[in-house]
Amino acid sequence: MQPVNRPVVSGSPPLVDMNLLVTLDALLSEGSVAGAAQRMNLSPPAMSRQLTRIRHLLRDPVLVRAGRGLVPTPRAEALRDRLRRLVQDAEAVIRGEGDIDPAMLERSFCLRTNDGFVAAFGAALATILAREAPMARLRFAPQGKEDVEPLREGNVDLDIGAIGAMGPEVRLQTLLHDRFVGVIRQGHPLAGGVVTPETFTTFPHVSVSRRGRFEGPVDGALAALGLKRTVSVAIASFADALAVVRASDHIASVPARLTQTLRDGMVTFDLPVRTDAVAISMAWHPRFDADPAHRWLRSRVRACVH
Repeated sequence: MQPVNRPVVSGSPPLVDMNLLVTLDALLSEGSVAGAAQRMNLSPPAMSRQLTRIRHLLRDPVLVRAGRGLVPTPRAEALRDRLRRLVQDAEAVIRGEGDIDPAMLERSFCLRTNDGFVAAFGAALATILAREAPMARLRFAPQGKEDVEPLREGNVDLDIGAIGAMGPEVRLQTLLHDRFVGVIRQGHPLAGGVVTPETFTTFPHVSVSRRGRFEGPVDGALAALGLKRTVSVAIASFADALAVVRASDHIASVPARLTQTLRDGMVTFDLPVRTDAVAISMAWHPRFDADPAHRWLRSRVRACVH
């Protein structure tokens, strides 16, 4: 029997290997062949061969050498966001959105957040896990720089705090808005009186910043009044900052709700200048959008806050 020669319709687009799209997403995210290879558990030579196939498919270099690294071409840059959404949607289809039984969940979750959030909501979240998912474990990790890598790799499940722009690769949901208040020790010269902008700037201040910044929104509000405060200490931890304030004449400006328990025994006052409320959000990587266990975790965090 003679083989059947099927006609090829002129102009038909070639079938696309979905694996190449996943590979291209990894290459654009990592910016290197070695990094993409490690992410996809391939050898660098195998990843190089995949890149060659992608270049042939797109008729574009995709990544070109720039110094010691690789940078995307204009076409690759234009495809980046669409490609990422496509891959994420495909992952969600494969993973499915079935329900889970938290009582049978054996998983370790990592929340990267500050000590204020842990002090305000850590006990409630731990209690929920102990009751609903007794075999699950929760690890709180300190915040450092706002990088996507730990979220992308799954080393961090949620980044929680006053989160800046982390790019389109990250999902972001606001949990609450918190207002700033001033804090001083008992017996401070300002305790018991009305704190004015002028008296507010008379004493040294402590800045709470994970980036080590000495200035913030309060300084902008004071500058509008022609005033300037002296910030002599910058600390990444709310508890450490309030420990300094508790034993000195320094002043701290902190989010009210996050530091409610940390301010026990201290004097709290309304700031004498207007500042915007700070948005406390949780961020996660879209690859976990449809993951049932991750969705359950996010719902429990929301329940604690609300």
